[in-house]
Amino acid sequence: MSATGLDVFDKTLQATNIWLDEITDAIGPDRKAAWKVLSTVLHKLRDRLQPDLAAHLAAQLPLLVRGAYYDLYEPSKQPTDLDTAQEFVGEVADWLVDARSIDPNLAIAAVFGVLSRHVSRGEIENVRHALPQSIRELWPAAEPAS
Repeated sequence: MSATGLDVFDKTLQATNIWLDEITDAIGPDRKAAWKVLSTVLHKLRDRLQPDLAAHLAAQLPLLVRGAYYDLYEPSKQPTDLDTAQEFVGEVADWLVDARSIDPNLAIAAVFGVLSRHVSRGEIENVRHALPQSIRELWPAAEPAS
């Protein structure tokens, strides 16, 4: 039986909960923090991509996550000039300051891992290739989805 009466809503809730569960496995059992981590890292990743590539990635996100991904998006200002891993991690840390103490490197690894498991291999390769080498090195070795 449908929880919401709409299959599209049920599907996005189920997929989003799977993603949040995977993030809480990495950062601890706080779903609010997991949502903050997911949205923060996705924003910082999105802002580092050309708008067309950002849209291609968005198309593979669960509908609910896609909404968070596009929140506050200004495509005319993208990509940002974050070129180093240190800058990228610093931006994530700045945006997580109002959440419980979360290691930004752990947050990034958790979200990049979720993306690797749930987004097509080709899209992950395109996104990774678009990142500067030092930021690309933050992406954990994981078996991408096919």
